Amino acid sequence: MAHTAYAQTRRSFGGKGMRSRALGVPLVVASLVLALFSSTDARALPDGNNALFARDQTVQVPDPSQFVVGSIIGQPTQTREYWFDVEEMNGAPDGVSKPMIVVNGTFPGPTIEANEGDTVKVHVTNHISNRTTIHWHGIFQNGTNYYDGVQGITECGIPPGQTLTYEFPLQEFTGTTWWHSLDTQYTDGEAGALIVHPKAYPAGFPTWDEDLVLQLADNYHELSAAIIPSYLNGGGRLAPIQLETPDSGLTNGVGQYNGSSDYYNLKLQPGKTYRLRVIHIGSSAQIKFSIDFHKLTVIETDSTLNEPYDVSSVTLAVAQRYSVLITTSENAEPDGNYWIRTEYLSLSPVAGTTTDVRAILRYGDSNADPTTDADPGVPGSDVGPLDLNKLVPFVPETLPAPTKSYTVDFDINNTTTGGLIANMNGTSWVPFTNTATLLNVFDAENAGKVYSPEGAAVESGDQFIVTADNIEVLDVLLLNQGLGDHPFHLHGHAPWILGFGSGSFTGEGLNTVNPINRDTFVVPQGGWLVFRIITDNPGAWTLHCHIQWHMMAGLLMQIVSLPSKMKDFALPQVIADQCKA
Repeated sequence: MAHTAYAQTRRSFGGKGMRSRALGVPLVVASLVLALFSSTDARALPDGNNALFARDQTVQVPDPSQFVVGSIIGQPTQTREYWFDVEEMNGAPDGVSKPMIVVNGTFPGPTIEANEGDTVKVHVTNHISNRTTIHWHGIFQNGTNYYDGVQGITECGIPPGQTLTYEFPLQEFTGTTWWHSLDTQYTDGEAGALIVHPKAYPAGFPTWDEDLVLQLADNYHELSAAIIPSYLNGGGRLAPIQLETPDSGLTNGVGQYNGSSDYYNLKLQPGKTYRLRVIHIGSSAQIKFSIDFHKLTVIETDSTLNEPYDVSSVTLAVAQRYSVLITTSENAEPDGNYWIRTEYLSLSPVAGTTTDVRAILRYGDSNADPTTDADPGVPGSDVGPLDLNKLVPFVPETLPAPTKSYTVDFDINNTTTGGLIANMNGTSWVPFTNTATLLNVFDAENAGKVYSPEGAAVESGDQFIVTADNIEVLDVLLLNQGLGDHPFHLHGHAPWILGFGSGSFTGEGLNTVNPINRDTFVVPQGGWLVFRIITDNPGAWTLHCHIQWHMMAGLLMQIVSLPSKMKDFALPQVIADQCKA
């Protein structure tokens, strides 16, 4: 497949004039983004709303039982119901007190656990001063696109003091994923795990004795609302490479900062096999995960079961997940304790930050700290770090041939006033206010009109949309024209990843024979990635960089599938009502 075979989706600007105009208005963009997504002090609320806040309370680390899953396997198909209260509190997950936005007073938030075929029903009440949403990462939302939880695309956000009930059937979805606010509020703590067990695993798939969840997060000592203006106006701590460096990192809500705070303790028994569902719930940095002296067997990539693959470490970009098996030794090391290492990568050294974050794997009841300093790897083994090219689905699939193809290039530019703005094919996304793409498509289709024409187009000046009103097999080529790797997430799908690489795309090196499919994938610095999807899931689906600062700078586009079918959605009235609130 040659590069020239890809239809160019770049917006026609009539030369450089439109791009220059767009690059000259970062303060307007920053102001709008802040108005939509920031969290302000309680004093900014009207009288009578101060009761929404509970900043004198302290965020708690969840009970360890929340990170143990699997007890519901085999239960009858049912509706799993949860109540979420989104609140602003103070917490100190790495020993440094800071304001946080959390669900039900804990970080991470509640683990949602269900079985294949169940329905998930979550009542979300907003007790903070700005609108909020919950996105159910990786869930296909087939027929329930309006519960995908994207402000400005599938809803307008839950207003302060109001409730929205998200209810969606899981259908055939299974695997390891997570829920989070789809803006920088999740940087402040609004996130948690979502685990869906299959009715049965395929024959020959590995087994384990216990099933555990590990959530890894980068950690900032300021609310994201205080960071965004500086970042968008060029004042980030890593402005030359357009990143905002975290202060530290956390494992299941516990971390260290310059030697302070405690270690998260994972207590296991010798001679058993454990499944660790490792989830990156952070906002910026890639994480290298390993356990001293222990081989990791990768069995799940995002929510796709893969052929077992032995490694010494896995590297996770933001929002990615891996399930790994570890077998604890019958003959433990003398102290019976081992470092769990989470090394934060791709960051230049910044004074006062902690990039080497530790937790402890303990055999039995030993309380001593591990004695190793440098990473010993897996002595006596020839395993190495995870190689993405060696991930193969456990259940083979035959790919359909492509019917259409598009090229999308992206970068992050300096503006004329020294700020930053992100572009996808020359368009920088700004979320709608008081409406959403889904509502606009729904209204247009019900009025017998077309919201966005077939193919690629720009709506309302900053909504870059690829529309397919027939079931198509789309190949999308992403070209990274800027600095740094970018983890992209596509909602409503688990794309087949056909290939990726550095330098110019030549059309060679694509794998169409049983490639891995995953919902979050990394486009390398100065490189490319090709994915394939089928547009058989009606809805407005977001494709965005999951480095939250980049998304807020505009690194987002949409794929609208089968818009003529969207008029048949049973759109809840509350979605439209909350847009008017």
